[in-house]
Amino acid sequence: MIPVELGVVLRPGNSMSTPVTDNPFAVLTLIAAPAVFTNASSVLALGTGNRLARVVDRTRQLTNQLRDPASQNTSETEMDLRHINHLEQRANRLVRAMGFFYTAIGSFAAASLISIFGAVLAVQPSKVPFEVIGGLSFIAGAIGFVGLVIGCSLLVGETRLALRSLSEEAELVKSWFKRP
Repeated sequence: MIPVELGVVLRPGNSMSTPVTDNPFAVLTLIAAPAVFTNASSVLALGTGNRLARVVDRTRQLTNQLRDPASQNTSETEMDLRHINHLEQRANRLVRAMGFFYTAIGSFAAASLISIFGAVLAVQPSKVPFEVIGGLSFIAGAIGFVGLVIGCSLLVGETRLALRSLSEEAELVKSWFKRP
């Protein structure tokens, strides 16, 4: 791997440095990495939207079930009320995760655009130093990465809430079929 240091590529075994503009792969790497993260964030945002839709569907189902006077099993009603609370918490986490994923998408897209802008300026005799452009790209990418990590953490918490509700439902159903 050839290390990139603020606008120059250090060649192994050689103390001489080469400007990034002489190495198209260095510029391509600066642009491709945020693009890959943008795609990952987009896929996670799409999946999170689907999960949110499932939470909404389940909430409506439980609400209709609780309204029905024919289904007034006390243990089931108490469990359904707890599940409504869990679904509300899950929905809040999913909406927050989507916000972080959308922030990540925008930040990674900005990092890619700034990198392209920097690559264009690198071949021009400009007054904007490469370090400034690289720093801005790094900051945008770092914001995107933090958004991606926080969004994923929120999804893990939401999944745990879903599993807690599922376990509770399974225990209730098992209790119905226990023999004396």
